[in-house]
Amino acid sequence: PVCSMGNSTSRLYSALAKTLSSGAVSQHQDCLEQPDSAQLDRIDPKDLLEQCQIILQKRPPRFHRSFVDLRKNAASNHRPIRVMQWNILAQALGEGKDNFVQCPMEALKWEERKCLILEEILEYKPDILCLQEVDHYFDTFEPLLSRLGYQCSFFPKPWSPCLDVEQNNGPDGCALFFLKDRFELINSANIRLTAMKLKTNQVAIAQTLKCNETGRLLCIAVTHLKARTGWERFRSAQGCDLLQNLKSITQGAKIPLIVCGDFNAEPTEEVYREFSNSSLNLNSAYKLLSPDGQSEPPYTTWKIRPSGECRHTLDYIWYSQHALNVNSALGLLTEEQIGPNRLPSFNYPSDHLSLVCDFSFNQDPDRLL
Repeated sequence: PVCSMGNSTSRLYSALAKTLSSGAVSQHQDCLEQPDSAQLDRIDPKDLLEQCQIILQKRPPRFHRSFVDLRKNAASNHRPIRVMQWNILAQALGEGKDNFVQCPMEALKWEERKCLILEEILEYKPDILCLQEVDHYFDTFEPLLSRLGYQCSFFPKPWSPCLDVEQNNGPDGCALFFLKDRFELINSANIRLTAMKLKTNQVAIAQTLKCNETGRLLCIAVTHLKARTGWERFRSAQGCDLLQNLKSITQGAKIPLIVCGDFNAEPTEEVYREFSNSSLNLNSAYKLLSPDGQSEPPYTTWKIRPSGECRHTLDYIWYSQHALNVNSALGLLTEEQIGPNRLPSFNYPSDHLSLVCDFSFNQDPDRLL
């Protein structure tokens, strides 16, 4: 079963081919309580990628995306830090609530869709990975990614909409992963966001890491704000609460900060302006892909629901612009690649595109924000 993953290819294949259903979770609780996955054998990422590709061999090949070099200065004196942001689409929502009318149900099968998600992660090899809408953390992402060398954290929503779906796999939430050979965890905070002094259903994780190579500190945060039109003021309040928390955690911006998230907000919204104008001195990394460095991409999510086509820019990687440099950013999929039926699809596992950036520390460690 899923819990007894070993070194052999057949066991690795078994780990990918099977997923605990919600009914199986209670039956296999002993598996979940076995020694923590970090103590199990390490997985070679190439082997895992090969197994994913075997499972996906009947699907069309993955899309090619290129990194855009954004360096303005000389090469940094340390390896860049690769950060990946991605709303991976909760399985329960994809199959049960989101109504992707142009996406065949066959394309949403978890047994194959999880391999597309893993393939994307394995292709870009992030040092830090920030995910939203994770509802298969305990049976898929934590067991596999911990054996790839990541330290793993998960914070579910208090009232996840996934729980309304029959045969769900538990609540969805935010997850944060970092490579233990690159970073040491200094402290970690799970934040339940408030709005108008009320606790909300949205969450964030903020972790302060020490870079093993440079000895410098870095705060990384992941969040997922309230969805839907009509909730703009609510998102604004959630954003203000998150910023206040991050000001405290970064000691008033003394520690460089990266915030990844699905903000469910276009750049015209108040919450976007709050992050742009914050005393934390944040910039949005993907603006740097535009000719003038001032415009967000035209879309980070593109889907078709019964109400019509939804093409929006909602996902961001914010960073401390005076303490960190953006070396490169992964280009987005083109409209032609996405295709007329939009996302998700047999080619791509989520309705949101992954964002990936390479960061380096500013060469002058005393140049604070």
